[in-house]
Amino acid sequence: MASEGMAPPPKPIVFVDTHVLLCADDSFDAPKQSQARAWLKALWLRRAGRISTQVLNDYYVTATQKFAMSAGDARAKLRRFQLWQPWQIDHQTAETAWGVEARFCLRYWDALMVASAAQSGANYVLTPSLSHQQHIDGVTILNPFLVTPALLGLGE
Repeated sequence: MASEGMAPPPKPIVFVDTHVLLCADDSFDAPKQSQARAWLKALWLRRAGRISTQVLNDYYVTATQKFAMSAGDARAKLRRFQLWQPWQIDHQTAETAWGVEARFCLRYWDALMVASAAQSGANYVLTPSLSHQQHIDGVTILNPFLVTPALLGLGE
């Protein structure tokens, strides 16, 4: 039981990397597809997902060029993800990303993802591309293939 005057823990807000979205569509690796879909389902149900324009653009290009998804199907998915309040990449986001890139020795695209997550209010980044449980500028990196949504209380 929580003590009086103590605030409840913040609701987990999870920024999702392009790789997770693509894995959810990739039937070539069924276990990863299942895990990615479980995360996305939990985030939709709890309204806890976030994304950026970078992620949406990267998804569109990769899905249509490498997965041969029709442009119409890819656009429909992107329209649905507009409900996740995509962070608009601006000058301040780029400046923040440059700082993250320098301090944590990340590739620029990963630093931009972390900067977008932090600025969008996310406290987690769901990606297999960075070190699991690493803390960067107020966000914690989670590898969706090592943990389940239940870790954040997002299970069914």
